[in-house]
Amino acid sequence: MSLTLRPRLDDHGLGLTGQRARDRLIQRLQAEGIRDPRVLEVMRMVPRHLFVDEAIAGRAYEDNALPIGSGQTISQPYIVAKMTESLIEPGIPARALEIGTGSGYQAAVLAALGIEVFTIERMEPLLRQARRRFRQLGLEGVRSRHDDGRLGWPDASPFPAIMVTAAASRVEPAWLEQLAEGGLMLAPVGEAGGVQRLRRIQRVQGEFVDTDLGAVSFVPVLPGIV
Repeated sequence: MSLTLRPRLDDHGLGLTGQRARDRLIQRLQAEGIRDPRVLEVMRMVPRHLFVDEAIAGRAYEDNALPIGSGQTISQPYIVAKMTESLIEPGIPARALEIGTGSGYQAAVLAALGIEVFTIERMEPLLRQARRRFRQLGLEGVRSRHDDGRLGWPDASPFPAIMVTAAASRVEPAWLEQLAEGGLMLAPVGEAGGVQRLRRIQRVQGEFVDTDLGAVSFVPVLPGIV
């Protein structure tokens, strides 16, 4: 598989950000049940250490969520891999809507698979940083918007795939409306600090088929923009 990353910036790093650290992460993901070789390859290739502060870059290839500022986190690699694997199981979609850009790492993983990503972030400082990383990595297939993610991206809908990367107390009606026929949505649903479940929702002949993929822990979806 050919990834759309600029070789000069898709560096292998040194020491704790080097290839051995990445390979150990892939081994852990495989041990935890990630099987899709396309997902394992992008998880190996996308430089996660570029999506966190330099002070904690040495922890980038641990299988843990890490802080990115503004009370937000970059998701645990296993969760990124699991959600990506579930999203592309029926086939790699041409386009995907992401609710919650955060560091930009999940969008980069999707874009490296050749998906055109439409990503929304409510926090402007985080979005500025993510956009810089997208430019550095040559990810021209990522479009971003500073907006309230609960509203989705109606003027670019419908989407064959939607990924929500923060926990919502409910699946927003706008997301369901913007999911294409046959499309697939992954969304963590539940209250912050409480029980959250990762839900896989597929639109089939106008109906929504909902599957529970297990317990997760995400920061909450919040209203408005900052």
